[in-house]
Amino acid sequence: MASLADRVRGNGRIAAGLLFNLLVSICIVFLNKWIYVHHGFPNISLTLVHFMVTWLGLYICQKLDIFAPKTLPPTKLLLLALSFCGFVVFTNLSLQNNTIGTYQLAKAMTTPVIIAIQTFCYQKSFSTRIKLTLIPITLGVILNSYYDVKFNFLGMVFAALGVLVTSLYQVWVGAKQHELQVNSMQLLYYQAPMSSAMLLVVVPFFEPVFGEGGIFGPWSPSALLMVLLSGVIAFMVNLSIYWIIGNTSPVTYNMFGHFKFCITLCGGYVLFKDPLSINQGLGILCTLFGILAYTHFKLSEQEGSKSKLVQRP
Repeated sequence: MASLADRVRGNGRIAAGLLFNLLVSICIVFLNKWIYVHHGFPNISLTLVHFMVTWLGLYICQKLDIFAPKTLPPTKLLLLALSFCGFVVFTNLSLQNNTIGTYQLAKAMTTPVIIAIQTFCYQKSFSTRIKLTLIPITLGVILNSYYDVKFNFLGMVFAALGVLVTSLYQVWVGAKQHELQVNSMQLLYYQAPMSSAMLLVVVPFFEPVFGEGGIFGPWSPSALLMVLLSGVIAFMVNLSIYWIIGNTSPVTYNMFGHFKFCITLCGGYVLFKDPLSINQGLGILCTLFGILAYTHFKLSEQEGSKSKLVQRP
């Protein structure tokens, strides 16, 4: 049995990992928003920087034997890499065109959309109480979006597309990991360079490459430093997520995510002076109630499944 000192050290490492993930996850949202608002760096180009830095970071990790790469057929990953591009680009466009609060709440719709996709496309069943939690989540997002004093129709379109593509990506990631027998880091190691290559082709059609506003344009040293820092933090977010899930459980990470959810919302109103109406506040509370109820019921079902397995003769 592990000694008390070993358990304390283990819990300390987990607490440190959670705190690190909290800091970098909140930092990436605010930093990207800052880059869009104060520097006007192009969205797709910023996503390309994130992908390239993430791939470079993963390359260094595999050289340090943090994980072992696995050879995968590129044809099996094309659709996944494309959806990876889509979900990052659209969520960043949502962040660029919406308030922090609307952006963050729209992301909460990912859970209902994933359940809908798995129900209708993969014939996966969910309990009634899990389905009922989708009502307050959806209602809260609608309330916040409708009463947002900075309502932006284009921002809502990007938010909706971001939710749809993110949901598809997360469903496909799970399917591909099972099909190819790989973990998340092994999959991302191949996705990141493929997605970078796709964006390299796309950028010239939607954004300037050279000159004013282009990725290779005359940016100030402070803007370039912020963009590079954003890429490094994006890599740290991915790495810390994998570490937390590997050392605790997806449920622990999910529960911790709700704490980040609240802090990010509050930070948006404090740092960017995003106005908050009473109806928006009710929408936030409604969504948060639905998310917490979903997590509680999901945890109860998982514990029930474990108990049944233990009780089997």
